[in-house]
Formats: sequence, structure tokens, C-alpha cells
Amino acid sequence: MTLSSLVPLLEDDIIFGRLRPNDRLVEDALMDVHGAKRHVVRQAFVELEKLGIVVREPNKGARIKAFSPKEVADIYDIRSLLQGHAAQLVPMPAPAALLQALDEAYAAHSAAVDAGNLRTVYQMNNVFHDTIFDACGNDYLAEEIRRYATLAHAVRSYRIGDPALLRQARDEHAAIIEALRSGHRTRFVGLCVAHIEPSRLAYLKAASALD
Repeated sequence: MTLSSLVPLLEDDIIFGRLRPNDRLVEDALMDVHGAKRHVVRQAFVELEKLGIVVREPNKGARIKAFSPKEVADIYDIRSLLQGHAAQLVPMPAPAALLQALDEAYAAHSAAVDAGNLRTVYQMNNVFHDTIFDACGNDYLAEEIRRYATLAHAVRSYRIGDPALLRQARDEHAAIIEALRSGHRTRFVGLCVAHIEPSRLAYLKAASALD
């Protein structure tokens, strides 16, 4: 098992809720499960720490980062600002190629939701949002949106694991496309911002139940 293979596998475990905030990452267990050398496992922890989703502590090892309510609020405040600004920059009327790409991503995402294929749900959700925000014309802004989405992996996992919230996300995708297609800028921007809110609320609800 190489580093480039192990890091995405551990990311998947966080994204799909197999690893939850504050869960310990045990080197020996990961070596056994993934057939990885110890130095590869340790370097994977370093890479995940750089992404902001793992915390390494002296004499304690590594764990999945847990966010306080304030940290979640701060992260989602930045995500809202970034996505809202990017949505303001997406051209209207929307190019036909952009609408076609979004329609295709929506169809694939919708089919995956119906099939319960969470990996494809996650992948096509990313394609959908990357397609929108890449269209803003500011590559640095689009990259920051992706960076903060990665930082929020553990928060977003609570939506991916809830069938009702997944169906809600699908409906929101359809509404976003319709607002873009109709040229309704204010509605489009509002939907792009509001779309991330259910994940935040689901995470905070689950966190409060553990207190």
C-alpha cells in the first residue's frame, strides 16, 4: 500500500462516516487492514493533518479532528462567503455547455442517490459543485472553495449518511440548476449558500447528543 493510495482510503472513511470526530487512528490496525508499512501510515497522518482533518498529539497518536460549535460556525461562515461570491461571478445567461454539464452531473448524482451508491453520490456531488464554482472564472476562489469543502469532510459526512438529507440535497441541486437556467441571480446565489447548511446542522445535532 502506497501513500498515494492510503490517504484517499482514509479520506473515504471520514467522508462516509466510518471514522467519526475524535476516533483514534491506530497505526497497527491500519497496517493490518491496508497492508501498509508503518512509515506509510505515519506519513498518511501527516498528509491528513495538512488537510486539517486529522490531529496528531505527542504521546497520544492521531485522531479525527472534532470541531467545536464555534469552529464549525467559523468554517461555514467562510464557506458561505466564498460560495456566495463565486455564485455572483458565474455568468448569466448561463452558457449552454455549463447547463449541460450540470444536467449530466445532476442525473448521475440522482441515480446514485436512488441506488444508495454513496461513493458515486460523493463523487458526482463534487463534480456538480466544481462545475458551478469553476465557472466563476477565478481559479484561486474555486480552489479555496474546494479546500474548505475538504476541511469540512467530517461535518459533511453527516449528510452523506442520511438518506433523507441526500434526497434533500438532490432537490436543492435541481433548484440551483433551474435558478441558473432562468437567470435568477439572487435565487441562485441564495441556494448555493443555503445548500451547505443542512450538513452543519446535522453535525451540531449529533455532537450535542454526545455531550
